[in-house]
Amino acid sequence: MTHTFRNTVFAAGAALAAAGAFASGTHAGGHGHDADAAVGKPGVAAKVTRTVQVDMTDSMRFTPADIKVKQGETVRFVVKNSGVLKHELVLGTEKALLAHYEAMKKNPEMEHADPNMVTLAAGKTGEIVWQFTQAGKVDFGCLQPGHYDAGMKGAVLVGKAGK
Repeated sequence: MTHTFRNTVFAAGAALAAAGAFASGTHAGGHGHDADAAVGKPGVAAKVTRTVQVDMTDSMRFTPADIKVKQGETVRFVVKNSGVLKHELVLGTEKALLAHYEAMKKNPEMEHADPNMVTLAAGKTGEIVWQFTQAGKVDFGCLQPGHYDAGMKGAVLVGKAGK
């Protein structure tokens, strides 16, 4: 009887720990990333045509906040967090960013492992290599709770190929 009770308590504890890890842990996808086709696709480093430096600050701004590229171009974004808070740059449609932002507000410790984003601790630098396959606007933002609402967002304007 003692072993059965101890095993039941252990199993319940393990299940709760696993549920907690899932709720606040890492994810790869799951936020409607099928919409990525509308914003492009992960780029191949060997095909990068240029590098764009992006700075993230605690004033809740990206510099630059407006970036122009050509359709078909593969860009390396070198992203630096100059602040003391954790920040991230996430490429997507406005609809996808807002949906992901709502999920982040509910699970602020969520970690990311998607090619359209980079999350950085204070003083760190990271990169995204992205190919812009469609002309139009690709939004980006910091989805850490409170940051997007404070204005930490921008746009990549993708011009038609050949123009």
